[in-house]
Amino acid sequence: MASLISWTNLNKLESFKELKTLKEGISLKKALKGAGGAKRVAECNIAMGGALTYNYAAKQVDKKTIAVFKKIVKEQQLLEKFASLYNGEVVNTGEKRMVLHHLTRGQLGNKVTADGTDKREFYVAQQKAIAEFASEVHSGKLTNEKGEKYTTVCQIGIGGSDLGPRAMYLALENWAKANNTFKMEAHFISNVDPDDASSVLASIDISKTIFILVSKSGTTLETLTNESFVKDAIKKAGLTVGKHMIAVTSETSPLASNPDYMKAFFMDDYIGGRYSSTSAVGGAVLSLAFGADVFARFLKGAAEEDRLALEKDVTKNPSLMDALIGVYERNILGYPSTAILPYSQALSRFPAHLQQLDMESNGKSVNRFGKKVNYVTGPVIFGEPGTNGQHSFYQLLHQGTNVIPLQFIAFQKNQCGKDVTIQGSTSQKKLSANVVAQIVAFACGKDDENPNKFFEGERPSSLIYGKQLTPESLGALLAHYENKVMFQGFIWNVNSFDQEGVQLGKVLAKTVLSGNMDGALKAFSDLLIK
Repeated sequence: MASLISWTNLNKLESFKELKTLKEGISLKKALKGAGGAKRVAECNIAMGGALTYNYAAKQVDKKTIAVFKKIVKEQQLLEKFASLYNGEVVNTGEKRMVLHHLTRGQLGNKVTADGTDKREFYVAQQKAIAEFASEVHSGKLTNEKGEKYTTVCQIGIGGSDLGPRAMYLALENWAKANNTFKMEAHFISNVDPDDASSVLASIDISKTIFILVSKSGTTLETLTNESFVKDAIKKAGLTVGKHMIAVTSETSPLASNPDYMKAFFMDDYIGGRYSSTSAVGGAVLSLAFGADVFARFLKGAAEEDRLALEKDVTKNPSLMDALIGVYERNILGYPSTAILPYSQALSRFPAHLQQLDMESNGKSVNRFGKKVNYVTGPVIFGEPGTNGQHSFYQLLHQGTNVIPLQFIAFQKNQCGKDVTIQGSTSQKKLSANVVAQIVAFACGKDDENPNKFFEGERPSSLIYGKQLTPESLGALLAHYENKVMFQGFIWNVNSFDQEGVQLGKVLAKTVLSGNMDGALKAFSDLLIK
């Protein structure tokens, strides 16, 4: 298939040149007015996995725009490139690797073989091994030195080994407690700042804790520093390190056969950290915290969303539609950033995960062949849960000089099943009312003779909504954004699966620590390192 695919810069596409003629976008005030607005909201729904729905009624696109989107899909061979990826072609050209995170949750295409193994079987085997280990921990078959059950799990990792799994744990913590599947409390140590590890260790009973060290190579400086910090604390508590640590690493890593670890589970080079929540990186901590069945349900929701990403009709493919609208907003309408606004406290760290997913993937200024591109690529991603954000940065979103597209995420029910009625409505109803009000306020604005009270409107947003945040809906939500980022990378003709921009600072940090430096590097070092 690879020989039939043409990797082309966005500005070379005839369909993109046609899209540039639609540079004004439609008027949201007109589109959402009256009965026509109600009809548009109903017509702009796309079913997602996990019983979610993606709605783009408050985006500045119409049938004419979507007709050009369909031409881009065909001319840029987006679905063929996706097929190339899940069939095991080397689409990560920077590191000369396959990209296989979709295989952790299902087989979309052909059998993929690497390192002498069927990769789908490899990922399933790791899931089964983790499930068996978690069952032994939960049942009390596996205990600490005193024969006591473990009550806590603590993940040590950084970047994708922290952001995704942490966000997923927080997203399901209250749901698991409400549904009697909560097994172990989870904590995370990521920052090399010693205050991070100190704070976590002071808040837990180390004697009843299993620490998960996550490092593919077994050589990540920040993670190994925190490993030493934790091991020191275990020894000072009079405990045996090998009774309290497991590893998630590669089969060739020095951690794989280290006697300090009672168990090792494996990942490989074909899944980048920011795409690893559905691999052993997320599987170990989530299975220990909630049980392997909950992790399996999470994977099921992701698999459902992956299958929808195969859909040829863009109006039935939520991640593809989201990706195309994002490119239209970035490259035609000139919007520099996107705000992720989950109206669910459970998703408090989800925007932070999406910052890495999107900005580390598509924050590129050269194409797949190392040639400079002369168009903008990935936007700046930021966000906070509503309604907190409304009392923080929404002022700029409503009346600032930049138009910033918004992506709302909301649910009809909370996770805990607890609520209170105040002034005629429940807290959940008030939360939902705020979502609806903000979408329309951003889109339609408000006229006022007082300039300080005038809202221009025409600020676009999308909405992902469902009944409740569950393991299935969380998996689908995660896969939606992973696939959106992938499609946008294909459209921009960048490699979304390496992250060279992360490496330079690491190299210079080692130079600083070696003491062999001069110039500005030494001068700045003298300010901080005493």
